[in-house]
Amino acid sequence: MKPYHLLLSFCLIAPAHGAVLRTSTTLRGPQVFLRDLFDDAGVNADRLLGPGPVPGGRIVVEARQLKAIARQYDVDWRPVSSGDRAMLEWPGRPLKREDALAAVRVALLAQGAAPDCDVAIPGFSPPIVPLAGVSAPIVTQLDYDRDQGRFIAMLSITGDGMQPISLRVSGEVADVMELPVAITRLSAGVIAGPDDVRMTRVHVSAIHTEVARDPAAVIGMQLKRQLQAGVPIPVAELMEPTQVTRGDPVRLQLQVGGLAVTGQGLALESGASGERIRVRNISSQAVLEAEVVAPGVVRVVPGTAPITSQARGGNLALGG
Repeated sequence: MKPYHLLLSFCLIAPAHGAVLRTSTTLRGPQVFLRDLFDDAGVNADRLLGPGPVPGGRIVVEARQLKAIARQYDVDWRPVSSGDRAMLEWPGRPLKREDALAAVRVALLAQGAAPDCDVAIPGFSPPIVPLAGVSAPIVTQLDYDRDQGRFIAMLSITGDGMQPISLRVSGEVADVMELPVAITRLSAGVIAGPDDVRMTRVHVSAIHTEVARDPAAVIGMQLKRQLQAGVPIPVAELMEPTQVTRGDPVRLQLQVGGLAVTGQGLALESGASGERIRVRNISSQAVLEAEVVAPGVVRVVPGTAPITSQARGGNLALGG
């Protein structure tokens, strides 16, 4: 075979060089270019075709439309079948709740909200923003009712290559303070230890009585009633640990001038250090009022009962 016959034969079987359809393309912005549909699209590859999908969305270009686009922009491509198609996607993500809260907080502070306030936007439905790049929300309008602790805000979300999104949100604002709370439920009679309490942020509106402001005011104190976890600790529910229990024998003390008088008694009530309880003198059976001074030791309140002169072994009988 002659050389020119070989060359002609090669040209007949060699595939023609043309554009290749891109069946799936991930966009980096809101616009579609010719190069997003075809590889090797030719001199018009950078030609803008129009807007693409919104962030998180997709569009599908069918064979008939692809053929028309290729013809219009001189792209060397023909559909193989009616099933040829190109899918274009712009990846997206939900706007972070934290970003929306931060924008609302800035606007609230500008209108006089407390710097450490809690801001909540219940039922927040985040818009979809581009996966890449920064999407920054700002508040363009704010209606803040400080007395009711409520607000309505208009958010504008902008970002690289995206159309601005307007979003109306509403929520609540609450002043807070750091207070000690119980880590777990504590039973009545428990003496609180360092591992029983922690500091946490509490809404001021939830406080209706005098509560402990510092862990030091709680640790070492005994609870009068059961305490639920995570709630402020009322001062009225704290007491010094019980030093004397009802029915226990106690040592009675009375100071009269320079004379110290002691005796034996029975506690008729339980009491903590510094509290006054009723006790019965074992010797005279008189009921006396006494102040708890130590475990098992009470000091008789002067004037509650006469003192007899029975003294034996340095002890005097107390009572009448």
